Amino acid sequence: MFKLIFKLFGWKITHYLPDEIKKCVIVVAPHTSNWEFVFGMGAIRFMKLQPRFAIKKEWIRFPFKRLMLSSGALAIDRNAKNTLGEKTGTVDAMAELFKKHDTLRLIITPEGTRSRMEKWRTGFYHVAVKANVPIALGFMDYEKKECGIDKIIYPSGDYKADMKLIMDFYKNVKAKHPQNFSVDVELSKP
Repeated sequence: MFKLIFKLFGWKITHYLPDEIKKCVIVVAPHTSNWEFVFGMGAIRFMKLQPRFAIKKEWIRFPFKRLMLSSGALAIDRNAKNTLGEKTGTVDAMAELFKKHDTLRLIITPEGTRSRMEKWRTGFYHVAVKANVPIALGFMDYEKKECGIDKIIYPSGDYKADMKLIMDFYKNVKAKHPQNFSVDVELSKP
């Protein structure tokens, strides 16, 4: 159904994730409408990707368990503790997922909401660094009705420089509701 809707609305995929990239964090932006889920699922099906997303372990139980797992959910325990008994946190829990899977393309929407955010959540960057995986930049451009995964960033360790590259990529992507989309204002500065 998602593929059909994707085609009926005139969308096309212009860039694909290279096959050799088996592990990565896929950043998806802009996120200003619920339609991104529908078109995004269509694009994923056409690209033959099997992306996953992290979700609180509490969602992986009845009555949601089957639906969540079949749609690619990976449960994380945000209150897990390391061997010293210290709380590890969400970034550590998500980075650990990469050790458990031979192939893992983890989708993250850094805006975190469909409302305008001038400050992005940057956990995706820290997960990629900690897991030693690249960041793939996924996009949906409503003006052109084009989407895909265009740029691959290998975190250099220079957080500000890497984030500027990411913000520069997204600053010209047109959202469904442009008034609700912003790159991270602070991170886009030179």
